[in-house]
Amino acid sequence: MDLELDGLSVVTDGKSLVRDLSLDVGSGQVVGLVGPNGSGKSTALRCVYRALKPSSGTVKVDGQELSSLTMRRSAQLIAAMTQDGAVDLDFTVEEVIALGRTPHQRGSTPLNGHERDLCEHAMRRLDILHLARRGILTLSGGERQRVLLARALVQEPKILVLDEPTNHLDVRHQVRLLSLLRGAGLTVLVVLHDLNLAAAACDRIGVLSEGRLITSGTPKDVLTPELVDEVFGVRASVVPHPLTGDPQLLYSLDS
Repeated sequence: MDLELDGLSVVTDGKSLVRDLSLDVGSGQVVGLVGPNGSGKSTALRCVYRALKPSSGTVKVDGQELSSLTMRRSAQLIAAMTQDGAVDLDFTVEEVIALGRTPHQRGSTPLNGHERDLCEHAMRRLDILHLARRGILTLSGGERQRVLLARALVQEPKILVLDEPTNHLDVRHQVRLLSLLRGAGLTVLVVLHDLNLAAAACDRIGVLSEGRLITSGTPKDVLTPELVDEVFGVRASVVPHPLTGDPQLLYSLDS
């Protein structure tokens, strides 16, 4: 399923947070959004999972305007893992993950066998099956991140939207999560701060600054020393990864 941001703008209290953003995510592609803090990345994602209404422009799924769909249908198609996806009540891990089935259920119908299998499979994929009976509030930040991603996966979405999903994760689970995204067969739009992880995980990268899309393209085309200096104000050398050939940035600590 294709995802398209078409001339998206968001203005709040007279301040432009996103300005005329147009970006396509092809079916099955992983597209990353990178940029400095406050560049509009999270705001753009909120428009995709309908937590925020754009001031102008549209979000489209397979050419259909997202705003024309019911919220229930949107939730069946698009799952989101957000920065502020906190769970304040001490549900168990398996209870939190089961909430991902809500868009597909009517009322308080118990999970059927297929849905229980989905939940167990997601927990195995995210290496959290051993946490199933633990209270969500007893988990570390990284463990909670993996629980919230499992909840998104059991939603069986066509489009997955993630805002800094590698926050709090150790290196092993960062690599495992991004490998899972690449192999999931879903259309993925993901915000990442680590440019090297973005280069390894994404088919294409869009670079935002002050709400505007500066450039987009393959990691090799986008992640240049000149762009990193211009957008992030950091000096860096770019070298090919010895195994994959993906661009990797080596930062200079000299000002």
